[in-house]
Amino acid sequence: MLLAAALVAGVVGGAAPESGTLSPHAAPGAVGTSVPGSERVPAGASPATDRARFAVRIRQPVVPPRVDTGRKDAHGQVVTVACGTCHATSTPRRETRSAAELDEFHQGLQYAHGTLTCLSCHDAANYDQLRLADGRGLPFAETMSLCAQCHGPQFRDYSRGSHGGMTGYWDLSRGPRERNHCVDCHDPHAPRYPQVQPAFPLPPDRGLVAPPEPHHE
Repeated sequence: MLLAAALVAGVVGGAAPESGTLSPHAAPGAVGTSVPGSERVPAGASPATDRARFAVRIRQPVVPPRVDTGRKDAHGQVVTVACGTCHATSTPRRETRSAAELDEFHQGLQYAHGTLTCLSCHDAANYDQLRLADGRGLPFAETMSLCAQCHGPQFRDYSRGSHGGMTGYWDLSRGPRERNHCVDCHDPHAPRYPQVQPAFPLPPDRGLVAPPEPHHE
């Protein structure tokens, strides 16, 4: 499940890793939200470090998720319903842990998340939110907190900038940065990352051999 650190490639400027760490329960402006404007270093900092720091934004999935009914309204818009629309009138099946057991809905769902059941993460009392291991409900907007409670090493590496992709600037004094969310790369129901091949092979010398000197007559 570990993403190669090479996925951090694609950054546009600078060359210093992000400082500090991200908390799965961080306040707005850290994980799961876009920080408006720029941030300033604390008062009293030296002139060399007293520079504007741009925001680090983490991409967010569409929340709360809704089910496509396959129908459209009079304006041609897709009609969707909340998860709780159906689950509020059905009895939770707490031992469901295989897509083959879904005989009424969610047909074709690929489910392979260890030995977890559906209700290890979904809240049986309110299907329009998630559920932490201690039983507390969790809004879908805070999905990363749910992932982090089990995938500690991956979240540690993510918080230090060596897991997951990003675009923008390493040096936040030069510009903003946008980072991927867990679900940008991992299907939450079957999160194992597939093996991939480079789009094109690297040259044998990996580009480390200097080009020949130009010939002068």
